Amino acid sequence: MSTAEPTSSPEWAEATGTARSSDPERIQRIREAAHRIRQYALIQAEVQGQGYIGQALDIADVLAVLYADQLHLDPSDPESEDRDRFQLSIGHYALALYAALTEAKFLPQEELQTYAGDGSRLPMSSMRSYTPGVEISGGSLGHGLGIANGVAMGLQRKGSDRFVYNLLSDGELGEGSTWEAAAVAGHHGLDNLIAIVDFNDQQADGRSTQMLSMEPVTDKFEAFGWIARRCDGHDVPALLDHLIELREIEDPRPRVLIVDTTLGKGVDFLEQREKLHFMKVDAAEWAAAHQKLNESAGR
Repeated sequence: MSTAEPTSSPEWAEATGTARSSDPERIQRIREAAHRIRQYALIQAEVQGQGYIGQALDIADVLAVLYADQLHLDPSDPESEDRDRFQLSIGHYALALYAALTEAKFLPQEELQTYAGDGSRLPMSSMRSYTPGVEISGGSLGHGLGIANGVAMGLQRKGSDRFVYNLLSDGELGEGSTWEAAAVAGHHGLDNLIAIVDFNDQQADGRSTQMLSMEPVTDKFEAFGWIARRCDGHDVPALLDHLIELREIEDPRPRVLIVDTTLGKGVDFLEQREKLHFMKVDAAEWAAAHQKLNESAGR
């Protein structure tokens, strides 16, 4: 097809008008998508009984805004040249990405039961060659933003008006290659690049701010020539407004949105776990997790 349609929102074209966070139906639709993404993440994780569950729950609101509203994608043609690119640098967030791709109709819901199994298209860390809608093989942190630079530069040279979105983590900011990529993006004026930093203050060895603090993050990106914004990663209206602004603003600079999130969001007893990076959930806890998730969503 000549023009890829957004995955779910006929209102996308109205984004320049008043149909932003002031539209309660639009916000409700995104929140319902976020709830399903969290449900799909729990379904996958239960198959293995463990995984990067906290991250999948914390980033669901961001992915819902993207996949249920902002991204120009066509699930019937995932390789369409006329598409936005969402690149998951942090490949261990694959639970969340597969959930979002299911919400966007790239994957059938029943396939979630195969997560991380032999022969599955849903490996524990996301890989481009396995899964429809996955743009890069992520996981070795510090590579994603550099890859996004190359794709964004290529789209610019082709005269495309599509955007590249790159999701990275606060822990990944400790990689020097991330800041090299940030400098390159600023130097070349990659204004079709939107980075999103999940700031959940957790990495494998402990709190990110204790391992190697990158604060003030917004100031650092601005010093590298970026437009930088920051908000609560669970505030859907704020997320929507910022992502619309960063896409629409006429400014020859790359853009970044730092989102402050809570690991395990929506399941209170997972939010409170001391060690949240890679989580094991007991067999008896899954039903309670689904119940807490429904309660937190008012269901």
